[in-house]
Amino acid sequence: MKAIKLLPLALLMLFVTSCSSVRVTADYDKAVDFNQYKTYAFFKEGIDQAQVNDLDKKRILTAIDNNLTAKGFTKTDKNPDFVINIFTKAKQQVNVTTNNNFYSPYGYYGWGWGPYWGPNNTTVTTSIEGTLYIDILDTNKKVLIWQGIGTGYLDKSPKPEKKEQRINDFIEKVLAKFPPTLDKK
Repeated sequence: MKAIKLLPLALLMLFVTSCSSVRVTADYDKAVDFNQYKTYAFFKEGIDQAQVNDLDKKRILTAIDNNLTAKGFTKTDKNPDFVINIFTKAKQQVNVTTNNNFYSPYGYYGWGWGPYWGPNNTTVTTSIEGTLYIDILDTNKKVLIWQGIGTGYLDKSPKPEKKEQRINDFIEKVLAKFPPTLDKK
């Protein structure tokens, strides 16, 4: 009985944590030996076209820099092994919830004057789901060798620290799959 009472709370927590997480997918060319790549640069022409404000763009590039540097890659402007391009998409989601409240002074099927239908409660919420694409291209062959995609709900917080943390979470989770490791059987 106690478990049944806690079920709504558990479902609410699951919903809240699932909304705040980042869903990640990655794809790559299996024929590529990723051990050959040591240096990188950003593909300026592509990044300039990314539809994100300059402050967030700087946060994204800094997070990518920090992540790749921690993995042992070196940023260079001269003859990088690969270049990184980013682009973003966002879509607004509108959620409408209507609750009909039912009241009865005598229980659900009680005696007396019958049930009372309470007021309807309708709530409308909006959220923005953002998608960040990180493309990695081989500079010699000029082909896409890896792509990571992170999708999640964006924080509407006006605080720069919270926005920066959310961007860092996106980048960390997407680049966790780079470079890909092949299972050796």
